Amino acid sequence: MTSIASFAKSSNVSLTPDQTRTILRPFVPRNELQVVNIISRVMSLPEESVINQLNKVLKDFSHRHENIEIVFLEHYEMIRPRLFIDLQPSRERKLLIGSYFSSEYSFESAALFNPSIVPHPDQSNLPEGSMRFIMSLRATGEGHISSLTFRTGAIDKNNSIIVDKPGKYAVPALHVQNPFYDKKTFHMKLSEMELENDFSICVLDSLKDTFAFSELTDTLKKVTFDCNRKKTQDDTLTSEKMLLLALSNYETELPASKKLSDFVIFPSSPAEQNGIEDARFVLFTDDNGTKTYYATYTAYDGRTVLPQLVETKDFSHIKMITLNGKAVENKGMALFPRKINGKYAMLSRQDNENLFIMYTDNLHFWQEPRLIMKPAYEWEFIQIGNCGSPIETDTGWIVLTHGVGPVRRYCISAILLDKNDPAKVIGRLKEPLIIPDKIEMSGYVPNVVYTCGALIHNQDLILPYAMTDNTTTFAVINLNILLAELKK
Repeated sequence: MTSIASFAKSSNVSLTPDQTRTILRPFVPRNELQVVNIISRVMSLPEESVINQLNKVLKDFSHRHENIEIVFLEHYEMIRPRLFIDLQPSRERKLLIGSYFSSEYSFESAALFNPSIVPHPDQSNLPEGSMRFIMSLRATGEGHISSLTFRTGAIDKNNSIIVDKPGKYAVPALHVQNPFYDKKTFHMKLSEMELENDFSICVLDSLKDTFAFSELTDTLKKVTFDCNRKKTQDDTLTSEKMLLLALSNYETELPASKKLSDFVIFPSSPAEQNGIEDARFVLFTDDNGTKTYYATYTAYDGRTVLPQLVETKDFSHIKMITLNGKAVENKGMALFPRKINGKYAMLSRQDNENLFIMYTDNLHFWQEPRLIMKPAYEWEFIQIGNCGSPIETDTGWIVLTHGVGPVRRYCISAILLDKNDPAKVIGRLKEPLIIPDKIEMSGYVPNVVYTCGALIHNQDLILPYAMTDNTTTFAVINLNILLAELKK
């Protein structure tokens, strides 16, 4: 059991990885000849053999996946251009071909960890003093690939916590086909990427103020051949990076007929192909009262980490957005839940060691980080960082932090920032709130406790946190005592 502060108490809620939760992913060998050979072998089967083999596949796997035939047909359509004959296969043969280009992926087989928590947009039909919540989790499976997944639950008037059980079937989030882009923002992002040149300007001049992905691809082809200039190698590189930028800004849909906890947002853009990591969700209130859920997260392509942004109004339609600017680097950016003096504010850690703050007029662009805190205590001498978005109180902004000490042990602590000028640290715990104990010395990643956010309910801080980068639980912390400790 973790060691926690005397004014905190542990919850008996525990979320552990479930290896039986799987999704069907496309499986397409890199060797093009192998793809053609697989298709050829299935196409050579007699129809009776096709039906018999398909029935075996459906018997073995249909109870594990909802609408498995729809998925098989989708995967068939992916490789259909490789068919070498004009003859239209039967539906059964299409399904069987699709099954050969499908693979089960147990997305949380290794870990279910690093949670953040926000109020649910639907607070109806609850007992007095209760709150419904949404918790994001980092789910990690084979190959250490991380996905974004969710749980819902409720906290009652006594701050007892119940987490809803996910449904039987896990389903990948649906990608919005042909998403739209704002030309002004797209242009600004290209400029930050140092891609503002004759070719990109020619492309942008041909697009409307709001354009679809298909319009971008058509225009790229058209300008490549029709622009009154000789095509260069730089044009090809610019075209590829413009397409990469568009693919990295995508949208997903979660149908209302399904539970939020059933869905998995699997890495799909080039920047995140090896992981969507450590989402820090926050309910943001704009100056006009409009509420939007945002989350910073780390996109990992196998070599480079890059901070990015999630945006949603209700968790049914989710946008994944690139962040730009010279300050967009490293891990651990956390957005304040409202503007400070008319500007968006963000905590960050550009140098992988200290805590910084940034301000901007445009949520997508961040330029100038300002150092606000360095490691000071033995348990954080290696590095510090935030553990989620700042939480507003009358006294100031509570920021959960993590410190890394001897033997790379991660602890969770807290600081207090000035309410009007959060660049000022006005309170800091000398000892951690939560420390890995004997149990946490063994696990997927030993000696680690970590969180990506908390919320206040009934004068307590409700803190979900992960142990050994594997399992998630909760702590309930007395808010008044915490504030008193911070001000000592």
